[in-house]
Amino acid sequence: MSLPYSKRYVPNLLSLQRTCEVNYMTLMKLLPPEGDVGAVRRYRVGNELQFELTISADSRFTSQVLLSQHNPELPDYLQTRIEIRLYHDVRMAEVCAAQQISRLKPRYDYPNKEMHQRDEKEQVNLFLAEWLKFCLRHGTSPINISG
Repeated sequence: MSLPYSKRYVPNLLSLQRTCEVNYMTLMKLLPPEGDVGAVRRYRVGNELQFELTISADSRFTSQVLLSQHNPELPDYLQTRIEIRLYHDVRMAEVCAAQQISRLKPRYDYPNKEMHQRDEKEQVNLFLAEWLKFCLRHGTSPINISG
């Protein structure tokens, strides 16, 4: 008798690539216009919730962006924190780290002691896509800060 998860997970690269391309285009609309390292743009959603995009590194072909959530009603460990790498030459944005996962693998065996889903990388990139859509639709950005 075989277990339901005995088959090895194979990532859908076309789907992941499409998600990363859409995330790149959307992020380019939301990032601070000057694009310098240390530049920050905040988006307010409702009264208490704020999201912040910070450009943490920049080179010729890549940039590193930190997405962080600021909600005074939540403890720090529940605040969203995602590191995103933008590949400018191929116009893609990929989640590199999220919450307590410091380096996302393309796939995970299941079950595993960290309790990651087999498609964890795809799921966090899809989460980023949903967040970006949410921010474009409902967020306001009264605050632009240069570091």
